[in-house]
Amino acid sequence: MNDTNNKNLIIRLFNVSKRFNGKLALKDITLDIEQGEFIFISGPSGAGKSTLLKVLYLAEKVSEGQILIDGMNLARISSSKLPVLRRRFGMVFQDFKLIPNRTVYENVALVLEAAGEKSSYIKKKVMQVLRTTGMEKKIKALPPTLSGGEQQRVAVARAVVGEPSIILADEPTGSLDSKSAQAILDFLMEYHKKGATVLVASHNLHLLESTVRGRNIEINEGIIKRTATML
Repeated sequence: MNDTNNKNLIIRLFNVSKRFNGKLALKDITLDIEQGEFIFISGPSGAGKSTLLKVLYLAEKVSEGQILIDGMNLARISSSKLPVLRRRFGMVFQDFKLIPNRTVYENVALVLEAAGEKSSYIKKKVMQVLRTTGMEKKIKALPPTLSGGEQQRVAVARAVVGEPSIILADEPTGSLDSKSAQAILDFLMEYHKKGATVLVASHNLHLLESTVRGRNIEINEGIIKRTATML
C-alpha cells in the first residue's frame, strides 16, 4: 500500500468503473494525484481517456467506485454544492466549445459573470488572461473568424480565468498544427507553474514527451496499463 500521509492528494479514484450501454469504458481505476502535478493521460482513440476526465468533473457518473476531489466525495455531493465544485475545474476541449455569436472577450468573461464577480474585476482579469494567451488584440472577434489555434487560445483563457485549482484538457492539441499545439502546451505549463494541477488527455505522446515534465498514465481498453515519469 502506498504511503499517502505526507502527500497533498487533490484527486483520488478508488476502483472506478464506467459502463456505457453495458460496455466498460473504464475498468477498476485506482489513482492518486497530488496537488500541483502535471499528468499526461495517453492512449489510443477509445481507450477511456475522455471518459476519465468526464467522471472527474461530473459530466458522467461512475458506474462503480468512488472519486474524491479535494476530500469531497462526488457520489455524495449535494446539488447546491455542485457549482462550487465545478468552479475548481477549468476545462479545455478539442472542439473549443466557444459560443459562436459571442466575442472573444464575452466568451472568457462568462465564467466570471456566472461566479458573480464584479464588472471591474471581470474586465481586469479577462484582459490579463487574454494578454497571457496572446489574444488581447482579438477581444471583439467572433470565434468563427479565428483560426483553430486562436480559438484554442481563447478556450485556454476561459479555462484559467477563474483561477481553478484543476485544469482538465481533453485532446487540446488534436486539431492543431505543431506550432499552435506547442503554444497551447506552453500556456498550460505556465499555469501549472503557478500551482494548478493539470491533466492532459492526448494520443500525441511524442509532443508531450518533448515538452512536459510530469507523470504519464497510459490507458488502454479502460485500464491503466502503466505509469511513468517524463523527465
